[in-house]
Amino acid sequence: MTQAQRIGVLGGTFDPVHYGHLRPALELSEALELDVMTLIPNHWPVHRGETQATTQQRLAMLDLAVEGTALRVDDREARRDQPSYTVDTLQAMHDENPDSSLIFCMGEDAFNGFASWHRWERILELANIVVMERPDTQLSEWALQLIEQRSGIIERRPVTQLSISATDIRRRILHGLSIRYLVPEPVKEYITHNNLYQSASSVAGQPKN
Repeated sequence: MTQAQRIGVLGGTFDPVHYGHLRPALELSEALELDVMTLIPNHWPVHRGETQATTQQRLAMLDLAVEGTALRVDDREARRDQPSYTVDTLQAMHDENPDSSLIFCMGEDAFNGFASWHRWERILELANIVVMERPDTQLSEWALQLIEQRSGIIERRPVTQLSISATDIRRRILHGLSIRYLVPEPVKEYITHNNLYQSASSVAGQPKN
């Protein structure tokens, strides 16, 4: 039987992964004393538009980004050819080790839309929720009420806020501008080697993340 653990879960498109993803993930891993913090790229995002890099390319960039760190990459959604619903991912992780504690991490902007998530009530049964505070976001009245009603299950945590977005990184690449110090060097080299984000569609109509 697998030993019970405290497992952090941070999902996203990671298109591409950047320090704005990595630094908060590392800080939460330390602050919450997690045994492991897993980064799970969406294969078929439900709340976002189509990604520009393929799922395998985004996985490769994540692997390069976390090498030598306490962060880990989980490819389960990439292996599931269906919409990437968080509830399905957490259910599978719970079934694999029901004695472990799952801590699902999300930003305040995402938490404001939590009521639109597929079977969000079940998510609260499967995992504790940590909401990363963002200075440019205010929680809705619904979100604040949910936190109050679910005391001990949903917690807000401050993290270092780096004003970096994948949309801006893709725009910089398109216009030939440097992305050094925005992403890990191995990720930058991978993007260059594979000629990623070279078309206008890589920035048009895509949400910031």
